[in-house]
Amino acid sequence: MADPGPDLSLWKQNLGSVPEWVWGRSDLETLVLADNGLTVVSDRIGGLARLRMLDLGHNRLTTLPDALGDLAGLSGFLYLHDNALSALPPSLGRLKRLRYLNLGENEFDALPLAVTEMTGLLELRLNDNALTALPPEIAGLSRLRELHLRNNRLTALPAEIGDMAELRQIDLRGNPLTSLPDSLAALPRLEKLDVRWVSTLPPQPWFAELERRGCAVYR
Repeated sequence: MADPGPDLSLWKQNLGSVPEWVWGRSDLETLVLADNGLTVVSDRIGGLARLRMLDLGHNRLTTLPDALGDLAGLSGFLYLHDNALSALPPSLGRLKRLRYLNLGENEFDALPLAVTEMTGLLELRLNDNALTALPPEIAGLSRLRELHLRNNRLTALPAEIGDMAELRQIDLRGNPLTSLPDSLAALPRLEKLDVRWVSTLPPQPWFAELERRGCAVYR
């Protein structure tokens, strides 16, 4: 019998629930369970200790198991987009090696503090939620390069975002912004700031300075 390999994709199989045999695949490094109408994920997922990449997007999840935080080896991506999540287990803060997290198209009105503890993140996607503010703790994501916040309910950003020196891209399209912190102007590596579809934001005098430095400001 051929070796099934460490990567398993069950994408769009109309499963409804995860087959029990999946949790016995302790060799798995990549697991794709997207687009299956899942409403629950078993605590047994915590036994997949070698997992590096996990896709649970396009399902019907309202909660996640605490055991997800046991997957300390997750270092590639964790896709949770297009579900019905409004909170995350605090245990997810243990995922220090994770580089890419997609929480878009859910029901978050506040950023879970567990996310601010994922200090290995390079890219964070929070598009199409109901966020009204970001906590100052987001500055703990000191390695973050891309922050995607399109179509939320943000009226401002915390000044601490100016401490995130690795940021290259910030997407703020479609938010009812009324102000932005001047600290954004000091971000040394910023390449793209997108505030299109924002009619509530007064002109910011430091936009011109960013553009002189080579940052593209879309407005």
